[in-house]
Amino acid sequence: MNIEIANRLVNLRKKNGLSQEALAEKLGISRQAVSKWERAEASPDTDNIILLARLYGVSLDELLQTEDEIPASYPEEKGTEAEAGNVGNWVEAGEVKDAGNRGNGETGENGPDQEPECVHVGLKGIHVVDRDGSSVHVGWDGIHVEDGKKEENVHVDRNGVFVNGKKYGWDVRRSQVSFTAGIFIVYVIVGFLYRAWHPAWLLFLLVPLWYSFAEAVRHGNPCLFAYPVLVVLLYLCIGFFWRAWHPGWVVFLTVPLYYSVASNRRGTGGRESNRKDSAWKDSGASDREA
Repeated sequence: MNIEIANRLVNLRKKNGLSQEALAEKLGISRQAVSKWERAEASPDTDNIILLARLYGVSLDELLQTEDEIPASYPEEKGTEAEAGNVGNWVEAGEVKDAGNRGNGETGENGPDQEPECVHVGLKGIHVVDRDGSSVHVGWDGIHVEDGKKEENVHVDRNGVFVNGKKYGWDVRRSQVSFTAGIFIVYVIVGFLYRAWHPAWLLFLLVPLWYSFAEAVRHGNPCLFAYPVLVVLLYLCIGFFWRAWHPGWVVFLTVPLYYSVASNRRGTGGRESNRKDSAWKDSGASDREA
């Protein structure tokens, strides 16, 4: 935390007539966290910065204004243009969580070899950025891996598989057959070696999960993911391994919640994409008939 910003936080708190305890209560964090911010020993996470700005009635620029020189951003120095743009949007949207954050409203102070720079887990996916420039982004737009040390990258999305800029074909149907065969082989091995035909059959539920995830990534539409199958798999595991059929059934209540949030995220852009996909398929079918 910059000492200039820390002093500004102290002045704004006192100007609004709040004690450290009162501020901590409003933010839902500990008083010690507020104290560390104001001593420049730790930094508030993104959510708390936004809450502070709203509470004090100031803009984020006013709250975080500093005369310190802004360091260069490593995502712009390494990786493809597309990836750099994705990381930029991610930062601007305020979705980055420092990996040291443990729910007490402050960021960690671990060294660069102990924790990743940033970690964010949400509906849009899982994003990890390390201090050496390495990053992993897994979401509905695909899987993107960047090795900052070796300067190598792998991108898997609807356009195919790209390894260090070289494109490789991605045959979903062929990979689906291979995955199914692999699951069957694992099932047979587990059955013969450990006599665990049951509940090893649960492995077969991974087949529709993998296929639907591939389709969701290919079309950029989380609604195509077979989330109910995932819930059934989770429920059966809870029942078989922990004998918690009740209240394990509660996981089914997340199904409408998932599709509600996924549909809102998808929005009209998703419907337009689906119409284009349908039109493309119809056009292809007409060409084949001709």
